[in-house]
Amino acid sequence: MLNRSVKFAAFYLILLSALPSFAVDWDKVPGKDMVLFYPGQLSWEMLLTQSEHSGADKFREGKNCRQCHEGEEAASGKLLVADKSSEREPIAGKSGSIKATVKAAHDAENMLIRLDFDPGQQPDSAMEPKYPLMAAIMIDDGKVAEVARGGCYALCHDDMMRMPSAKAGVDLTKYLSRSRVKMARTGGDEMKPADQLDKLRADQAVVEYWQARLAPGAAPVMVDGSVLEKRQEHATPVVTATSTEAGGKWSVIFSRKMVAGAGYKDFASGKTYNVGFAVHAGHTSHRFHYVSLEKTLVVDQGTADLVAVRN
Repeated sequence: MLNRSVKFAAFYLILLSALPSFAVDWDKVPGKDMVLFYPGQLSWEMLLTQSEHSGADKFREGKNCRQCHEGEEAASGKLLVADKSSEREPIAGKSGSIKATVKAAHDAENMLIRLDFDPGQQPDSAMEPKYPLMAAIMIDDGKVAEVARGGCYALCHDDMMRMPSAKAGVDLTKYLSRSRVKMARTGGDEMKPADQLDKLRADQAVVEYWQARLAPGAAPVMVDGSVLEKRQEHATPVVTATSTEAGGKWSVIFSRKMVAGAGYKDFASGKTYNVGFAVHAGHTSHRFHYVSLEKTLVVDQGTADLVAVRN
């Protein structure tokens, strides 16, 4: 009996350590409704090529993706998920978009971001065997200008794995153009020297990401890290998450210290951040996900899609 009690106590402590350190009345926190859409094989390079993207000139002149395409996410996803010119590996029966709601709050010590979404009926792609769903957030604090302009597309390049210019046998992950000596329509082959990459990292010219790997009835498995020359996971994540599922609808609450140390962006009052949201559904992996257009988050007060209020 004693051993059983000790085991239960240990389990309870582990459970508590995974929970956010303060309670939020989420009903009182304003939310932002979003449509996450399927992006197909569209890359950052394609967005900048006028012959392939009619808005490329406008984008080069300073217009952002959102200024032209907000409100079109569902229609765009429906087209991209099945059009073989933009998706050479279509998943039969895959929906082009899903709906999500995002909220944010903090207590001066911890930042919490809540993502509610309904993946609907998803075909099983059999790409990711363990996790039918994955929910992710990317964060930029103004150091990566292209994220403010193109959201997730700033990290998606034509030579990544399973993209049009991918090289056989090369598992190239997401990266930022600034990590390459030069970029072409097919991506960027030559990486900058290590000392230049180290300088970019020291200057926080990277994108932070959080990912919760989800399965019904199980606690989220967390990954966090950064993207510069590649997607790099931290050995021990500091971001935690809880999740619930009811009637096929999911709620994931991510939690992280406002100041989490080296390798993480500091959350500061009055500061605005560029954020993006993504969901893998139907056992998909890599680029086979739903993404948001570029969004903004501000701490305490200001004009943004999400205002992380103190709770």
